[in-house]
Parts: sequence; structure tokens; C-alpha cells
Amino acid sequence: MPEKSLIDHHAALIYVMVLVSGADRNMTDAELRSIGEIVNYLPIFRDYDKDRLTSDAANCAELLGSDEGLETVLRMARDALPEKLRETAYAVACDVAAADGYVKQEELRLLEMVRHHLAVGRLPAAAIERAARARHQTL
Repeated sequence: MPEKSLIDHHAALIYVMVLVSGADRNMTDAELRSIGEIVNYLPIFRDYDKDRLTSDAANCAELLGSDEGLETVLRMARDALPEKLRETAYAVACDVAAADGYVKQEELRLLEMVRHHLAVGRLPAAAIERAARARHQTL
């Protein structure tokens, strides 16, 4: 298990996505696929060793199972992310939440916690949420 404060910005982004995906205790195939696509597509992950994805996700899951795991993961993510990547973290969290076509109440509550911990303002958060909804819209 990683030390409780030493993760890099890549792991922090993975942790936020895993956290949202597991909010309802059911990580759907669509959410897992979305995490993989985000890691393969976004420029912030260009220098990420994609072989770490499984272990970073497992480390996050292990932390979440510990006492105060949610708070620990949120704190670790906040501490590892430079301010300019905090909106990015919220954006990938919203994309994962929207990946299976609907956002459950548990995911909404967790997104609010992520937003507060990362100090993403209401207006930027609303814009990010609307953009995620538009990207994942179907007929």
C-alpha cells in the first residue's frame, strides 16, 4: 500500500476516478472503460506509465477500505494535485460518473465532496458538469 501522502499527480487523478466509480459500490464496465479511455486520451497522462493503472486503482481501493479511507484518499489527491490540475480532476470525475448514462445519488454526493476538497468553484463546476453531460448524451 502507498504511504498515506506520497502519490503523484497521475495517481491522484486515478484515485479521484476510482473513488467516483466506486461511490455506489458497483464499478460498471462503462466506468472502467471510461477510466482507461481517459488515461489513453488526455494529454496529462502522456508521460504516465499505463502499466501502473491497475496497481494505482488497487492501491486506491485498498485505502478506501481502511479507517477514514474516503477522507484519506481525498486528502492525498488534493495534496498531490497542483492547483491548475484540480479542475481537471473534477472533470475526469464527472466523466466517469456520467459514463454509464446516468449519475446516481451516491455519485452526486461524492462529486460534491470532491469539488469541495479540491476547491473547485461553483461556476467552473457547473460548466464542467454540463460539459460531461453533453459529452455522454445519447438519444
